[in-house]
Amino acid sequence: MNELAYRRFKQALVTLSYKPGDYLNTAQVMAELQMGRTPVNQAIHRLENEGLLQIIPRKGVMVSPLSLDDALELIEVRLANEILSVKLACKRISKQDIVALTAVNEEMNIAVQERNRNRMVSLDLHFHQLIVEISGNLILKDILSVLHTRSQRFWASSLSKEGHRMEVIEEHRAIITALESEDSQAAATAAETHILSFRDALLRG
Repeated sequence: MNELAYRRFKQALVTLSYKPGDYLNTAQVMAELQMGRTPVNQAIHRLENEGLLQIIPRKGVMVSPLSLDDALELIEVRLANEILSVKLACKRISKQDIVALTAVNEEMNIAVQERNRNRMVSLDLHFHQLIVEISGNLILKDILSVLHTRSQRFWASSLSKEGHRMEVIEEHRAIITALESEDSQAAATAAETHILSFRDALLRG
């Protein structure tokens, strides 16, 4: 139950169902997540450690605000690690991996057409997780797991912009093409373009 509450709560936060800067009523959260007090309280402490919530003395629980400065710092660190991830993946990619990445991106394209932002965010995360799985580096997987968690709310914000949604689909296709060719330099360039496009979407506001 603790894990389920954590996953439901986290999903609501990363898809911006709970707005950055808002104070949360624990009883209301319990009702919305259909979970008891103990699992919700456990989830609150885990999500505080991940930077998604803040426990403010004498005020309660607040959804951590979104900071453009934080986003830009995350992007700097993601650039180095995502580029490494695709370069390593180029050495290990299989035909089955290409099929899996293509299927996820096509599902995301459908979500874009349906304007299902929650689904878009989930599939975008899955796409990047697949690449780091293919890379085969467990330490890099742990690093990117933290970065992706902290980036998801910014992804949700950028995917609210209709023009950027289709950019993401095309950028994913470019990454897949480079991986299929086992061209590590092209893959690195495509990953860099993708992350900088995300940065530009945030800067456009």
